[in-house]
Amino acid sequence: MFGKILIANRGEIACRVIRTARRLGIRTVAVYSEADAAALHVAQADEAYPIGPAPARESYLSIPRLIAAAQRSGAEAVHPGYGFLSENAGFAEACAGAGIVFVGPPPSAIRAMGSKAAAKALMERAGVPLVPGYHGEAQDERHLAQAARHVGYPVLIKASAGGGGKGMRVVETPDKFAASLASAKREAASAFGDDRVLIEKYLTRPHHIEMQIFADRHGNAIHLFERDCSIQRRHQKVVEEAPAPGMSDERRHAMGEAAVAAACAVGYVGAGTVEFIAEGHAFYFMEMNTRLQVEHPVTEAITGLDLVDWQLRVAAGEKLPLRQEDVAARGHAVEVRLYAEDPARDFLPVTGRLRRLRMPDAASGLRIDTGVREGDTVSVHYDPMIAKVIAWGEDRGTALRRLAAGLARYRIAGLTTNRDFLLRVLRQPDFVAGAFDTGFIERHRAELLPVPAPAPRLALAAASLALLLEQAGAGSGDPHSPWHRRDFWRLNGASWRDLQWAEGEAPRLVRAYWRGPRYRLEIEGEASDAAAEITPAGDLAIDLDGRRAELTVLRQGDEVTVVGDDGSWRLLYIDPVAPRAAEAAAGGRLSAPMPGKVAQVLAAAGAKVKRGQALMVLEAMKMEHTIAAPADGTVERVNYAPGDLVEEGAELIGFAVEG
Repeated sequence: MFGKILIANRGEIACRVIRTARRLGIRTVAVYSEADAAALHVAQADEAYPIGPAPARESYLSIPRLIAAAQRSGAEAVHPGYGFLSENAGFAEACAGAGIVFVGPPPSAIRAMGSKAAAKALMERAGVPLVPGYHGEAQDERHLAQAARHVGYPVLIKASAGGGGKGMRVVETPDKFAASLASAKREAASAFGDDRVLIEKYLTRPHHIEMQIFADRHGNAIHLFERDCSIQRRHQKVVEEAPAPGMSDERRHAMGEAAVAAACAVGYVGAGTVEFIAEGHAFYFMEMNTRLQVEHPVTEAITGLDLVDWQLRVAAGEKLPLRQEDVAARGHAVEVRLYAEDPARDFLPVTGRLRRLRMPDAASGLRIDTGVREGDTVSVHYDPMIAKVIAWGEDRGTALRRLAAGLARYRIAGLTTNRDFLLRVLRQPDFVAGAFDTGFIERHRAELLPVPAPAPRLALAAASLALLLEQAGAGSGDPHSPWHRRDFWRLNGASWRDLQWAEGEAPRLVRAYWRGPRYRLEIEGEASDAAAEITPAGDLAIDLDGRRAELTVLRQGDEVTVVGDDGSWRLLYIDPVAPRAAEAAAGGRLSAPMPGKVAQVLAAAGAKVKRGQALMVLEAMKMEHTIAAPADGTVERVNYAPGDLVEEGAELIGFAVEG
C-alpha cells in the first residue's frame, strides 16, 4: 500500500479521499488554486501545495503543475477524483512517466472510452446494444445534419469527450439543429477541450441506469449492482438511488453482464461506471465513465464497501477483495445533490458566500459529503455543489423519509440553493411510488417549481422577532438615557411598534406589542402570542401560539432571509426612518444573471429583434446561458464583446421595447 498520495482535485471528492486514506494510514497531499487557499480539503490534508490561479485551466487542469506538486511532495500515487483530469489519458501517461501511480485505469482504457463515438463503436463490436445514432468522425454541420435526419427527430447532440450534461442539446426539429450544434460544440470545447459531438435518437420516456464495475490487474472484473439516476435537470443528475426501483433480477443480471463485458473489452482496471438508457424491455449502452462517480455513496451504502479503499488497493496491485458471488446488497439508499442554484431561473448556478450553513446532526442518520464550511464562497470558477446528502433505509420508503427529514433540517442562507426543490421531489407522490423517468422534472414542473407562496405567519413572526431582538441589543450604553429603552414605550398609550415588510411587490405588516418578555404580534390583523431567543448557534428559537420551532434568520441590509423545515423566504424590511428609493424601471437594460464570460454576441446595435430572440451567450461554470430579448424591440447598444468578463448585474445590452 502507498505511504503518501496526492489528490489532484478539490471539494467534497478530495475530502472523501482524505477520509479513506487517513483510515488506511496513508498521508495525503492536497493541491489548491489561489481561490481555494482556505478551502476545507486544504485544511484536512497532511500537506498542501499551490498550483496556480483560480481558472481551472491554469491550475487543476495543468498537468505540469500537478506532476510538479506530486514530485515535490514525494507522493507515490495520484488520485484524480472525478471531473477535471480524472478521465484524461495524457495525465495518466504523465504520472507513469514521472514514476507515480495513477489511481485509475490504464491510458489505453481511458482513450477507448474517453471518446463516446469510439466507445460506441467498440461496444457494437462487443455485442453491447446501442441507441441508434451517428458516432463517426465527420464533424461538419452538413454531415451531422444529414445524420440527424437519418436517425429521426427528436435527436440528442452529445459531446464526444465529456459528460455531466455539458455539450448536450435536445433538438426537436431540423430548423433548430444548426444553432444547437454550434452551442453544444462551444460548450464541449470549453469544458473538455474537444468540440467533437455525436448524434443519437432521443428517447422520450427512458430510465438512466448505470452499473458500478471494478476490475483488477489480475484479470478479475465484477459489478456492484446498479444505480438509477433518472431524476435530472439540464441533463445533469439531481437524485440517485440504489437499487433501481422496479429492476428485475433478470434485467439486473443482463445489464451486469453487459457492463462487465464492456470493461473487459478495453482491459479496464479500477473503478468505473457503465451507463445505460433503458426504455420498456430494452436497454442501450450510452457511455462508460472511467472514474469514480459522484453518486458512488449509494452503492457503498447498500453493499457496505468503501470504493475508494478498493481503488487504492487495486492501484497498489492487489486483487479485488471479493468475487461476484460474494457481493451482496442490503436495503435501499438515496442521494441528492445540494447545489447553489436557482431552480426558479432554470437552475441557474449561483455564486456568493455561505453566510449561514447548518447541517443535520449525527442523529439524523445521514451521510453528508461536503467540501465547504460556513463562510466559504461558492465561486464562478468551479461546480456549485454544496454537498451530497445520502440516506440509507431498510426499504426505499424509509430511505426517502429519512432523507427528506434530514434535508429539511439544513439551514443555508446567503445564497439561493435547490434545497426546497429537492424536498418537493422527495415528497412527490409519483416519485415516492417509483413512477418516474428522465422527463420527470419537466413533466411535473408546475408542481416541483410552483409560483412562490406568500411567507407564512411563522416566517413573518421570525423575521420580526429577530429584528426586534437585534435592535433591543443596540440601545444606548447609558442605562439612564431615554434612548436606552427598546420596549416601544409611549406616553399614555400601549407599547407597540409597526414592522413593515415587502415580499415581492406585496406589502406585509406586523404590529408588535411588548408584553415583556413576550410579544403580542398582530400579523395582518390576526393576533398571536410569541416569544423568541437567539440560540448559541446563532439561530432563532421561536414560540408562536405554542408552536415551537428553530429557524435561521439572516439579515443582509434590508433583506431578511428566513429558512425553516418547510421552506425558505425572503422579505424586505421597509425602514420608516430610512425609506428606500424607488426602484429603477426594469426595462431598458439586460443584465448578467451571474458572473461569467461573454461567449458570443448575436445581435448588433440598431438591430430589430423579436421576443425570445437570442442576443448574447454568457458562459459561466462551464455552461452556457442565453440572454434573450424580453419583448419585440431594438438593441440600442452592446456593452461587451466575446471574451469579456462580466460581473453579476452588469448591463450587457441596452434595449428599447417596441412602442
